[in-house]
Amino acid sequence: GGSDRLVRSGRQGPVPGRPVSGVHWPLAEKVARRMAGSYPLEGTYHDALLARRSPGLVERAAGLVAAETGLAWSGIPSVEVVTRAEWAAANLGAFEKMLAPAEERLAAGRRGLGASLAARLMGAEVGALVGALSRKVLGQYELVLPADDGSGDTILFVGGNILAMERLYEFRPEEFRFWVALHECTHRLQFVGVPWMKGYFLDLVRELIDASLPEEGSPGRLSELREAAREGRPLMVESGLLGMLATPAQRQSIDRMQALMSLLEGHGHVVMDRIGARELVTQGRMSQVLKSRRQDPRTKAFLRFTGLEMKMKQYELGERFIEGVERHAGFSALDRVWEGPEHLPTLDEITAPHRWLERVA
Repeated sequence: GGSDRLVRSGRQGPVPGRPVSGVHWPLAEKVARRMAGSYPLEGTYHDALLARRSPGLVERAAGLVAAETGLAWSGIPSVEVVTRAEWAAANLGAFEKMLAPAEERLAAGRRGLGASLAARLMGAEVGALVGALSRKVLGQYELVLPADDGSGDTILFVGGNILAMERLYEFRPEEFRFWVALHECTHRLQFVGVPWMKGYFLDLVRELIDASLPEEGSPGRLSELREAAREGRPLMVESGLLGMLATPAQRQSIDRMQALMSLLEGHGHVVMDRIGARELVTQGRMSQVLKSRRQDPRTKAFLRFTGLEMKMKQYELGERFIEGVERHAGFSALDRVWEGPEHLPTLDEITAPHRWLERVA
């Protein structure tokens, strides 16, 4: 529903004689779409029914999440059901915008076969990574990187993946879809209900990108790729796409981003589980299935190979932090975290909630 906004078109390949950017985005999109594939029920009445009912699920979830968190819900987000390929294209578009300033500086004065090969290698890897993730993600709140038309306050549901999970694990569709809506509504509240959160996140992204460019005289990206390939290391580092150009000097910024994402993801899971436990008969089983799915050896191997293992750890670390704060001082103590960036937990405090409480008490 309304997913045309997510499909980018009119992109051209590199122009001969011009500097080559850091990532070959047309190749990334081609690889991502191929890996994303499609689900047999995409485009059927099952998909259409999900799109028709999703706004009602979000509306119901919004009130419950606001009451649970104490954060103020405002405005009405767009709600869209997209295919795996559309989700991949939307996220590649966001990454391209995010990395544009760094790419321009990285590409300055670089021409020739070496730069072109490095861009294609990175494009293929980024595309493969996003394409693989598109087969797993259930929903996403899209605000921090709005579209050119000014929209972006959007909750996305990846229809094929939701339908596939319901059939594979015999979930009750009305409960599973509402449970996913709870999680995405929590993420929306984190950015809409906390006035400084969006600006802080975008500043942190810009800081990461600006600081992650190689210093003058340091090895180029192609040299780094060759060295990583020789040593059998993943080309995508543990910090994900934001840190793919990072150097050791960026560790502090990366740690701040990891701490923030652990907090937001853990908070989202705790809230969805708490409300689900009261509202949904099958919440316990759904939560158990998703957690065991993250522990599957094949999934863990993929995450380790691609460098996304830290992403999955964020869910666990964040949940433990929220639960630790509640155990020591009650759930309401978490309200301090939304008062300002200085109250955000550090990466060390994420694993030691009592330290965070001692600092902000």
